[in-house]
Amino acid sequence: MDKRSGGQVSERFLVILAVFVAALIAALAVFWHPEPPPAVRPSSLPAGGDFRLQSVSGPVALSDYQGRLVMLYFGYTFCPDICPTTLVTLSESLSSLTADERKKVAVLFVSVDPERDTVAHLKTYLDFFSIGAVGLTGTAEQIADVARRYGVFYSKQAADSATGAYSMDHSADTFLVGPEGRVRARIAHGTQPEEVVAIIRQYLNPQ
Repeated sequence: MDKRSGGQVSERFLVILAVFVAALIAALAVFWHPEPPPAVRPSSLPAGGDFRLQSVSGPVALSDYQGRLVMLYFGYTFCPDICPTTLVTLSESLSSLTADERKKVAVLFVSVDPERDTVAHLKTYLDFFSIGAVGLTGTAEQIADVARRYGVFYSKQAADSATGAYSMDHSADTFLVGPEGRVRARIAHGTQPEEVVAIIRQYLNPQ
């Protein structure tokens, strides 16, 4: 086996492991339902705004999704728990929408680990969750600018001296960006799928 093949196997193993951990956490959630924090009210939401980053299919801008509700999340593919758990929650939530509602919702995953998260690896990772999420990355400077405008914190931790592996501390909220491009709500990590569905429908079908 050449080095490239070995790297592909290792990468695939890490993705499968992350999905397995997320599935285990989701199963535990069936028996344990902590009271989730509510979505943040509009008065405390970040300014946000349009941005353009790279996907496996080329440049993607937030404005490309004008007219749709966007679920925007900042994370990374080597995340051991929070990111896969959030993606499992989004998968359960979106599966509860009607076919017509689902067409009006897009999911964007912005990597806060551009050093390791290539566009190809992002696609491989996100495809496991079957929600049609688009993985986005860019230069360190581009990611920092987008994160700042959305009030997202992230920080690279010290690498393991033996393996060189490292983790990223990062914010875990999911942002709802309205069809007009403005941040409308922020959903805290740990919010149950049924509540996420209710929040999505609130902004899909405003009274």
